[in-house]
Amino acid sequence: MKILCVGDVVGRPGRDAVEKLLPGLKKEFDIECVIVNAENSAGGNGITTKIAKEFFAMGCDVLTMGDHVWDKHEIKDYLNDCPSILRPLNFPEGTPGRGWCVISTASGKKVAVMNLIGRVFMRYNVNCPFKEARAAIDEIKKQTSVIVVDMHAEATSEKVAMGWYLDGHVSLVFGTHTHIPTADETILPNATAYITDLGMTGPYHSVIGQSKEKIIERFLTSLPVRFETATEDSRLSGIVVDVDETTGRAKTITRLQRRLL
Repeated sequence: MKILCVGDVVGRPGRDAVEKLLPGLKKEFDIECVIVNAENSAGGNGITTKIAKEFFAMGCDVLTMGDHVWDKHEIKDYLNDCPSILRPLNFPEGTPGRGWCVISTASGKKVAVMNLIGRVFMRYNVNCPFKEARAAIDEIKKQTSVIVVDMHAEATSEKVAMGWYLDGHVSLVFGTHTHIPTADETILPNATAYITDLGMTGPYHSVIGQSKEKIIERFLTSLPVRFETATEDSRLSGIVVDVDETTGRAKTITRLQRRLL
């Protein structure tokens, strides 16, 4: 089965790219499951219930989040109500929402998705993502062998370590958060697909999605500056992974980036 994973969607330009490009990508690659990191989709910070529902209406199956998950306070109730939008699993016990889910595709195949957040250079005091992941996998495998992990983290070393740690235990580990696509997509020795970062879905005439003028001003002056989501050169970045739905072993991984014309 083919799974499409879309990198951090930034603001309206990113949402437009998903809406307009997703139908063609699903047809081109015969996609059965779409996973989107949506934590920057509301003006570059967080997500709203309305926007989450729009993603599902576009044909997205699971939304993952990250360190901006709490930026829009209204989303807390929706995280409890909707099983297909995830916050990082390794937030402390009692946090709203859930860290993994299992969905059924249109053809009846089951796919599990797990969301993790790193601890290196990140702003939250969270539980160990490595230990939390392994504990959850034992439970998930009672339902399906196809397991996809979004490792939302700043440090490339932490993402790479997670890939090796979960090699042979899950189908795919992809990184998000840094908004820069990496060129290290691979199938690890025990058939887990891996990439350090999917990249950003949003405006590329920018500094990781924000107005380049505002960011440059901040670097030049060291003064606080109100960020603004950029608008030009929207692109969709992500990967397509082919997974054996019986064994959960990854067969191929293809990096892609498409420009919204």
